[in-house]
Formats: sequence, C-alpha cells, structure tokens
Amino acid sequence: MSTAQLRDADRVATGPDPDALAHTLDPGVAAAVWQRPRDAAFAEWIDTLAPDALPALRVKVAPAHAGDAVRAACARAGTPRGAMRERLAEDVGALALIFAGLMAAPMLGLRLDVVADDACRRFHCDRVTARLLCTLRGRGTQFGVGAPGTEPAETQELSTGSAAIFRGALWPGETTRLLHRSPPVAGRGETRLLLVLDPLAQAP
Repeated sequence: MSTAQLRDADRVATGPDPDALAHTLDPGVAAAVWQRPRDAAFAEWIDTLAPDALPALRVKVAPAHAGDAVRAACARAGTPRGAMRERLAEDVGALALIFAGLMAAPMLGLRLDVVADDACRRFHCDRVTARLLCTLRGRGTQFGVGAPGTEPAETQELSTGSAAIFRGALWPGETTRLLHRSPPVAGRGETRLLLVLDPLAQAP
C-alpha cells in the first residue's frame, strides 16, 4: 500500500482493564490506554527510592523472561529486596506478555529508563510498528494530534502507572497523527522511571 493510500488514525481508546490495550488493533485507533489505578503502597515505595536505586535496563528478551530481566536489573542497582521489588518485576513481566501477545512478537526490546532530564522532549512518532509505554514513577507521557515536527494544539498526559500502546510510523495500513513526548522535568528535582516495550521479530 502506498503512502497516499494510507488511512489516518488519531483516536485514543481507553479502558479500566487489560482488554483496553487490544483496541490498538482497531481501525482508526492510534493509541490504546489501560487506565490502571495506582496501588498506594507500591507508589509510596517506588516514589521514595533514591534515584540510584532505580533499575535501569536495556535488553532484548523473550516475553516470558521479562520479569527475570527486571529482577537482575534491580539486583545490579541495589533496589531494596522485598515484596515491592518483586511486584515491580511481576508487573513488567505481565505487561510484556500482554503486549507480546497482541503484537504476535516472539521477542521484545525492553527498557527501563531512569529519566531526570528533558529526554525526548519533542513531540514525535516512533519509527516502530508499536510501542508500549508505562511511567512507573513520575509524570506520564504527554500526547496529542498534530503534524510531524509540530507541537499539538491540545495535549493530554497519561496518569502514572497507566499502560499505553502507541502505534508507530511502521504500523501497516494506517498512518498515525498522534504524537507523544516525555514531559519536561529538568531542574525540577524529579526522577522518572519509564518502561518501554518494542516488538521484535526474532532473537538477535
């Protein structure tokens, strides 16, 4: 299908349960958001961790092993042991399995980004088929409809803990007009922990 024949997709589908993420596959949907309530005990734990105790990670992994990759990253960072650390690993593992199932991806690119600057501050569309973003600590991803290279006239911000799948520029059959960015946090004393999942076709 040529670029001229591509249909625009700009709708954002939301819902209170994991099934909401499946709307990524619906025609005209540029992003699907699982609006997850944030557990107070987990929020207090992760929000009060020292920034250098937050696990940073960048790995290619089979979906079933995503939780183990997070456990290893926590061990390297010195993230305090206990039920909350295990909860973090299990949560990422569960999101990895959901995302991989929807994308029919045998492998995933998994990142945990510890962000204290204005990384990815420009609104953009990722050059992937789709990407799952979930801010585990700090402000959520901002998004809005606009033309590439511009800032949307109206923007929204994901709540902390919500999981969203954004279609990328390589999504087949439709082109997304929904742009997103990380919220500016430089100079505010904030440190975010962002989960990023990308589908991969096969093992490296």
